Amino acid sequence: MKIKKILVSQPKPEGEKSPYLDFAKKYNIQIEFRPFIHVEDVSAKDFREQKISILDHTAVMFTSRIAIDHFFRMCEELRITMPDTMKYLCISESTAVYLQKYVQYRKRKIIFANGKFDDLIEVSKKYINEKILVPLSDIHKQEIPEKLTAAKFNYTKAILYRTVSSNLSDINIKDFDILVFFSPAGIASLKKNFPNFEQGDTYIGAFGPTTGKAVVDAGLRLDIPAPTIKCTSMTSALEDFVKKQK
Repeated sequence: MKIKKILVSQPKPEGEKSPYLDFAKKYNIQIEFRPFIHVEDVSAKDFREQKISILDHTAVMFTSRIAIDHFFRMCEELRITMPDTMKYLCISESTAVYLQKYVQYRKRKIIFANGKFDDLIEVSKKYINEKILVPLSDIHKQEIPEKLTAAKFNYTKAILYRTVSSNLSDINIKDFDILVFFSPAGIASLKKNFPNFEQGDTYIGAFGPTTGKAVVDAGLRLDIPAPTIKCTSMTSALEDFVKKQK
């Protein structure tokens, strides 16, 4: 079957430069971008029910920019001002730079890893005696609490935002030859929006082992896994797949 149309379950890339757009042009394939999930605020009322006192903590660990936004949103709603002594542990340098939107950058209180959670664990070990708050979505990687617990950090999970399925009722899912997913929540959204979906000749691509597992657990066929030794990105995996189909 010739691949003509691909649905990528992410927002459309900004600007004209994107490996997806280059791939689409090279193979004359139409790519549509549509997020299958979106984030909603946890209200201050719901947060209070978690019985967490932000100022009881001496450090905050951020695994994403969106966690930063929701943490400071909650602080604003609760009229909390961060003390100058608060330490910030960030998953990557770009996350640390983004933090400057809310706090003044000081080397003594902002540290960052190389983008991998295992590295964040390592660079944070000198703060193992701090009381760390970890802002998360209600749907988050289980490796985060598991690895923090295994490393014996003193931490508290704070659910500050929710990942929910988007309304996709305007989409004819069978119009697409390939569906591409990046999280288990995207697969859950597919099942919620299209409860009668039968895969048939539709190919499914998934980035990351947890997303791939979610595809299989949903009773679907995983045709395009990524990353692999050969294909380190989703676009390279798609290109490899299309070449084989040709």
